[in-house]
Amino acid sequence: MLQLNFIRENKDTVLAGLGKRYFANAETVVDNVLTLDQKRRDTQKDLDDVLAQSNAKASQIGALMKSGDKAAAEAAKAETAELKARSKDLAEALRQVEVELQAVLVTIPNIPHSSVPPGRTADDNEVMLEHGDKPTLHDAAQPHWELIKKYDIIDFELGVKITGAGFPVYKGKGARIQRAMINFFLDEALKAGYVEVQPPILVNEDSGFGTGQLPDKEGQMYFATEDKLYLIPTAEVPITNIYRDVILTENQLPVKNVGYTPCFRREAGSWGAHVRGLNRLHQFDKVEIVRIEKPENSYAALEEMSLHVQSLLQKLELPYRVLRLCGGDMGFTSALTYDMEVWSAAQQRWLEVSSVSNFETYQANRLKLRSKLEGKMQLMHTLNGSALALPRILASILENNQTPEGIKIPKVLVPYCGFEVID
Repeated sequence: MLQLNFIRENKDTVLAGLGKRYFANAETVVDNVLTLDQKRRDTQKDLDDVLAQSNAKASQIGALMKSGDKAAAEAAKAETAELKARSKDLAEALRQVEVELQAVLVTIPNIPHSSVPPGRTADDNEVMLEHGDKPTLHDAAQPHWELIKKYDIIDFELGVKITGAGFPVYKGKGARIQRAMINFFLDEALKAGYVEVQPPILVNEDSGFGTGQLPDKEGQMYFATEDKLYLIPTAEVPITNIYRDVILTENQLPVKNVGYTPCFRREAGSWGAHVRGLNRLHQFDKVEIVRIEKPENSYAALEEMSLHVQSLLQKLELPYRVLRLCGGDMGFTSALTYDMEVWSAAQQRWLEVSSVSNFETYQANRLKLRSKLEGKMQLMHTLNGSALALPRILASILENNQTPEGIKIPKVLVPYCGFEVID
């Protein structure tokens, strides 16, 4: 959530940033915020004045009674009662305007970083680099949804029987390579200085609000109605919320956490090869890295996170590219996002496997996540990234490494899974 003082002092910057996002009715919304903010401040001043008058009158009553001036004392009591009633009305008016102001503030997305390119859709994202050679497959090569049936390693029909579409069952070597990737990604993060946590996979409404999933994305999350808990769409939510309402000391910074969780997304289904097989699931596994940084260090941290994800892709020997997302394609809470995509040789297309983002103070303002630096309380910057999401990584491994004799496992995963080929 944007800070009120930032909007108040930087209206033109806010409007320019919202324009880069193609945010509808930006000027009307910002003017509404500023009007409500002024009303809030005026009401707060009136309330403070009335409370000060009430306290002053209350302090006079005892002296008037002691001096024997009962008439004046009774008059002061009456005035005090009127002031208390007025203060009650003003307090309620202040509460109402704060609720109205909050309801508008949460609809405003984060302001893009100056480096974010203009553009409305994914077609306008900036390709920053490509790495690796795209493999040439043999004539009988197949997409991964055919390979998993051929080698009997993932069963989508069984998942439909147990749960529904988008909930696959991994079997045999399919299950073992899943576990291998999870352990590999976690171990690589630990080597990079991240501290592992294992968070809950259900969160409450406060947690969803803290990281920006609520009220923006409630339709994309599974909701346990009886207990009013949400299944997490990503480990970003519970891990970042560890630090909700926390004041970090300077020697605790930076915070670097990593965690593995299953993730759940209700995303509306669509038809076509781009969502077949492992390309889009309702349940999938992911290793997430989360960082909390001093504001002056956060963009260097973002570059470091990008390089960490790239190192994983290099070790898996997967050709990939890095995109800088345009204003119209960025997530609601992000100030700058890099997407990493791997090449799927059988599908002849790029598949997104990771996003790393800097949210600056947007999440921290919701979370009330602060630190006292140089004697001043400051909001911290939060960052996170997929390192990595498993389904499309597995799809690319299966497709890119297929041979007539079987599917070769990347060398780095062999010690984790215990086999070199799926045959």
